[in-house]
Amino acid sequence: MHIRTDFPYGTTCEDVTIPLADGTHLYARIWRPVTQDPVPAILEYLPYRLSDWTAPRDWQRHPWYAGHGYASVRVDVRGHGNSEGLPGDEYDAQELSDGVEVVNWLAAQPWCTGKVGMFGISWGGFNSLQIAALAPEPLKAIVTVCSADDRYDNDVHYMGGSLLAVDMHAWAATMLAFVSRPPDPAQVGDVWKDRWLKRLDSVDPFIHTWLAHQTRDDYWKHGSVCEDYSAIDAAVLAVGGWHDPYRDTVLRLVEHLDPSRVRGLIGPWSHQYPDRGLPPGPAIGFLQETLRWWDQHLKGDDTGIMREPLLRSWISESHPPATTYPELPGRWVGDTSWPSPLVTPVAYGLQGPPVVVDSPMNTGLDAGRFFPFGNDSDLPPDQRDEDAKSASFDFPVTDAPIEILGRARVRLRLTMDVPQGQAIARVCDVAPDGSSTLVTRGVLNLSARHGRDRADAWPVGATEDVTFELNGIGHTFPPGHRIRLSVSSAYWPWIWPQAASAGFVLDPAGSSLELPVRETVENAEHPEIRFEAPEQSPPLDVEFPSDPDQRPERLVVRDVAKGEWKLEVDPRYGGTRIYPDGLEFTEDALETYTINAKDPLSARTRSDWTIRLRRPEMAWDTEVVTRSEITCDATDFLTYSEVTCKDGGEVVFHRVWERRIPRTAS
Repeated sequence: MHIRTDFPYGTTCEDVTIPLADGTHLYARIWRPVTQDPVPAILEYLPYRLSDWTAPRDWQRHPWYAGHGYASVRVDVRGHGNSEGLPGDEYDAQELSDGVEVVNWLAAQPWCTGKVGMFGISWGGFNSLQIAALAPEPLKAIVTVCSADDRYDNDVHYMGGSLLAVDMHAWAATMLAFVSRPPDPAQVGDVWKDRWLKRLDSVDPFIHTWLAHQTRDDYWKHGSVCEDYSAIDAAVLAVGGWHDPYRDTVLRLVEHLDPSRVRGLIGPWSHQYPDRGLPPGPAIGFLQETLRWWDQHLKGDDTGIMREPLLRSWISESHPPATTYPELPGRWVGDTSWPSPLVTPVAYGLQGPPVVVDSPMNTGLDAGRFFPFGNDSDLPPDQRDEDAKSASFDFPVTDAPIEILGRARVRLRLTMDVPQGQAIARVCDVAPDGSSTLVTRGVLNLSARHGRDRADAWPVGATEDVTFELNGIGHTFPPGHRIRLSVSSAYWPWIWPQAASAGFVLDPAGSSLELPVRETVENAEHPEIRFEAPEQSPPLDVEFPSDPDQRPERLVVRDVAKGEWKLEVDPRYGGTRIYPDGLEFTEDALETYTINAKDPLSARTRSDWTIRLRRPEMAWDTEVVTRSEITCDATDFLTYSEVTCKDGGEVVFHRVWERRIPRTAS
């Protein structure tokens, strides 16, 4: 990583509040170039607290943009961090309306040219897309990283119509802990406690709402830009990573948006900005690449960015299974349209007699993390154990490599003796030594086989053909290896098991795997794709004290006598930090997923958080402790959420929520 200290412009940084029409003020940090001339503004708009949680990351990029002639602005969403107001649901109408107001406010400042861009990763990438769909006039371009165009089927809630146990609960619990943190008296003064208590009184755990909408209804359509791609007028640079769950959005955006206004970029990365150097790499000069985008669309300079291929993708070479890779072998390819004429669907028919697929409930413990963040245990280990719990079909790679790019598809002929079930398909690269590397996967809740917006019971004893797509990927299978399709009926803890899960019979005669096979001949117009080396502005001087007693990131515990499996996950979001202004921030989180291998109703998730914010020089010491759980029976999900908040050791807030939510589709 090159740390850049010389820029075309000197920079200033100030914290301000942005007034909204209803009298609420949002907290903002603005880095500006030292110049008398107006400049474009670019906005990152998040609930994650600019004064502490995202501050280290913010200082890597916002001053860099300012040094290149932009007002780079970081704003906390209403009800979060030091912003006024009460928090709402994720991406709710208030959040998006506020975002439009912020865009217009920035455009109206005397130091702004009137042209605004938005960027962000994950939440900030989501609301960049969603605010672009509301089309505020000053918003001319966005860079959306690791975001989704479909809030139901490409977010943390549901996958293929099935409930995502692994992140539906974990993220709801995380946000419960995050929203319960207090404003910082160093920024807002003595009103911090009054604001904190009012904020806490308004909190309702997200899990209540998310579990109440188990099919793709109007709740999920709100904020899903796939409902009307034509509403987006701003230029869109869509960025994703093959190890991020949101990467399919990039493929859909380059397919459905105006080719003259969109470009897509997918690398080997996890849920991180591509310049941060976190596994898997290689990292790229992402800030320089986005500067080309901003200069093109906010300053009117011809940077050549629109002469790049519509989609630039990394295609990985075959690699042995591992839970982390500093860098993956592979190459960049460019496609001038999508779907690409270089990609052809190739079907592989399954062979053999009908087979019973009745996977134990602990199938999926080697799935890896739903949101890889670049940690040591994020990615799936060797899949041989998972393959053995599934029905597996191998296809040898003989004379030449098989390169795939895009979304594979499976067609399965199933017979089921219960009205509900799930099918999980994985494609693996099997080496001559038998090691099995996960390439891609997909899920179908069989009650969603006719559409994600409905729940149709399976006719008991009936045979039907179902089709579904797997997540997009770029990968090369070399000669001597085998392409393996493995089909299971369980995938815990990614997928919450159906109440009456009893597996199904798979008939290979009516089943196939369809791979998006790409020609290896490059388009002559774009023979080679290159990026500059990553660089950032000087980092914020934050201390990260080491913890010699740190628990394992992922720990699997098996109770042999009970037949019970427990997965403990430390998400490792940041740990303890000491900021230059004296703020001490400590967080500890543990996610626990428990199931009995023979009982789908034994599924249980739990999330525990402790967050401490302390300023010794101000005698300010606060603590937030949360506990969240989900269990189930045959008819309902049962949720438990608890928040305890302390000021100086004294409990100032405590609340418990318990809900019984009917199982309507999951």
